[in-house]
Amino acid sequence: MRLNGRRTSDNVQDGRARKAIGGKGLGIGGIIIVGLIVWLSGGDLSQVFNVIQQTQQQNISQTSEDENFQSTPKEEELKKFVSIIFAGTEDAWTDIFSDMGSVYRKPKMHIFRTSVTSGCGNASSSTGPFYCPADETVYIDLSFFDEMEGQLQAGGDFAYAYVIAHEVGHHVQNLLGILDKERAMEAKDPSRANEYSVRTELQADFFAGVWAHYDNNNYNSLEEGDIEEGLNAASAIGDDRLQMKSRGYTVPESFNHGTSAQRSKWLKLGLKTGNIKDGDTFSPTYSEL
Repeated sequence: MRLNGRRTSDNVQDGRARKAIGGKGLGIGGIIIVGLIVWLSGGDLSQVFNVIQQTQQQNISQTSEDENFQSTPKEEELKKFVSIIFAGTEDAWTDIFSDMGSVYRKPKMHIFRTSVTSGCGNASSSTGPFYCPADETVYIDLSFFDEMEGQLQAGGDFAYAYVIAHEVGHHVQNLLGILDKERAMEAKDPSRANEYSVRTELQADFFAGVWAHYDNNNYNSLEEGDIEEGLNAASAIGDDRLQMKSRGYTVPESFNHGTSAQRSKWLKLGLKTGNIKDGDTFSPTYSEL
């Protein structure tokens, strides 16, 4: 990606020198995106909101300074990278919301190391990147990118940007009331919880593509091979591929992020059209997704 000369976001918090201690930590398994593998192949939005409700009634862990914290040059480079990408999402979605006659409320990003306390509970690095609607913040441990490249063979700057844009896509869903609607549908028909989760995750993939479309228009950011990197990442994190890799077989009824083909399809569609109206993943039949 072409990123030279671009601004960094003012909404990025560096909490790497902080560590969570004490308190009544909540299990983070209910957050939207969970674990390197769990984040990529699991997660249930009904659990997200259960976590939020429980968090309101429980103590939040305190934090303390980590005296042993040291940042490497590579981490500093990644910190700048995610801040530039995050700024790009702010620019794109500000324009899109303005075109819709609305105002985009910018989320925050919190960079952490090892563990963190969010508005949705406590998380460790193994949680992977996640969006917490309770505090409208994207949380990320920069080491996740190393795991993407090493464990999933899904490296590359655009692949990493896609992860961030996907989480911001959940923020967009939150602002548009889509997450609330998904929760209501799931409460009405719990047997379709996984299906609703798939639809929500595929839409976040689509929104990531929409961001890339606008970012390229604004900054001519995409280079040769970038789109292939993104599509490779989307394919690598499909439920079917991850289950086959970890189990040797698939359980389609347990899918809750979408297959490799579905995730690639919706990311590619967002990239192609850049039109938020084309991202309705809730109306098509399940087989048409």
